[in-house]
Amino acid sequence: MLSSLLTDTSTLEWNGLLICIGASLILGLLVAGVHMVKNVYTKNFVITLAVLPVLVQSVIMLVNGNLGTGVAILGAFSLIRFRSVPGGSREIASVFWSMGIGLATGMGYVGYVVVFSAVVAAFLLVLYTLPFGEHQRTSERELKITIPEDLDYPQLFDDIFAKYAHSVKLNSVRTTTMGSLYELRYHLLLKDQEQEKALIDDVRTRNGNLPVVLGKVAANRDEL
Repeated sequence: MLSSLLTDTSTLEWNGLLICIGASLILGLLVAGVHMVKNVYTKNFVITLAVLPVLVQSVIMLVNGNLGTGVAILGAFSLIRFRSVPGGSREIASVFWSMGIGLATGMGYVGYVVVFSAVVAAFLLVLYTLPFGEHQRTSERELKITIPEDLDYPQLFDDIFAKYAHSVKLNSVRTTTMGSLYELRYHLLLKDQEQEKALIDDVRTRNGNLPVVLGKVAANRDEL
């Protein structure tokens, strides 16, 4: 069952070829369907996921089953996607899953890849359904604090930050309102995100009830 259907890759038979192509198309649809579960996606991307296995399969068969050559070619092509568009971790996992299906079907291991894909799909669906990894207490936040110019901001909020955050970094300082106010921007790793209001209240008592903004860190880096 888990042996290769292609005993001789130099001469392909129609039966084996059609079985491999059918498996690639069906399993590609499986990958696309799992990717759409509780996720934001585009139609173009899920279509790419569905067709990618049969494309990878065709490359592997063209190089006569030489896995090293096929992986090298596909690796070069995959760099185009990851260098041009920042991909999320879920997108990357789906792309590699599709490529793995194409590699297996290109070498004729249809039974193996069917079992493999069924296990992966079931495992991912269970993880996406359960609240696995959702209720984290630690969180990254960007804190903007406005203070009057007569306050000495170094170490001004150190005791408050020690109470609510694991780590703190002052990213920038700029003047506002014709130099009468300072705006401080901090990057915080909060101990407990449910204490955000208490953090804001403590900061407000220290900065004279001037504006305080606490928000998520800007997404300016690729997600891994």
